[in-house]
Amino acid sequence: MADTKNLIAFQGEIGANSDLACRQVRPDMTTLPCNTFEDTFAAVSNGEAALALIPIDNSVAGRVADIHHLLPNSGLHIIGEHFQRVEHHLLAVKGSTIGDLVNVHSHVHALNQCRNFIQKHGINPVVHVDTAAAAREISERGEKEHGAIATSLAGEIYDLESLQANIEDADHNTTRFLLMSPEPMEISADTPAVVTSFVFRVRNVPAALYKSMGGFATNGVNMTKLESYMVDGEFSATQFYAEVDGHPTNQALQYALEELAFFSSEVRILGVFPAHPYRKVIDGR
Repeated sequence: MADTKNLIAFQGEIGANSDLACRQVRPDMTTLPCNTFEDTFAAVSNGEAALALIPIDNSVAGRVADIHHLLPNSGLHIIGEHFQRVEHHLLAVKGSTIGDLVNVHSHVHALNQCRNFIQKHGINPVVHVDTAAAAREISERGEKEHGAIATSLAGEIYDLESLQANIEDADHNTTRFLLMSPEPMEISADTPAVVTSFVFRVRNVPAALYKSMGGFATNGVNMTKLESYMVDGEFSATQFYAEVDGHPTNQALQYALEELAFFSSEVRILGVFPAHPYRKVIDGR
């Protein structure tokens, strides 16, 4: 049994993209697969794992469903981020060729992200709950007519052959993950590139969001992410998830957050963490 202090939890099966991301973020830790995102958060909250790595959005599919609802109530803190390039492999039992395939199994997002390749080769897409689970099933079936779209890691684990790598339609296909911990990260205010993540609710009055955002503009604070979603199924109650550049103790951001609090019913910081180097790539800096 692995030491819980050395476990990092993720949602999915062994060999999934999240598993691969965990191994890159914390190569010294052992990955812990969980059935649901709720189970993943709970694994850390209950002390079964030290950290969790959670996908928050994808450059092709958009934001990951339910994560924004789960984050504020998880009791965990964001201590880092990771950008994972998605590389879909066409996997099959050894000795197979692309011409042998009749069906290809994978998660609905993976199938959609490889639509051009699937149509080009006239293969029938079959929706599966998970990319790695699809690879495991194909391995167990041992039939050349069935393939899977999954990671190279899944191919290694389930002894499958990669018939072709990088079959995704978009070469920018990237998933962003958040690293979660029971304790917040202690990070110096003078750290060069810092991201502050928080949630807030606006009062149900005219121009509430506009006024809430004013402090960030007047204080020159760059907001890199703003997502809205309903709370408790009420159309009048909206919560926002936001990320900005800077440390909350820096004067400009401190003033912006104070102004936000004046127009909001709740402001809660979820994490202060170093910006990933990938941000410089996409920003062109």
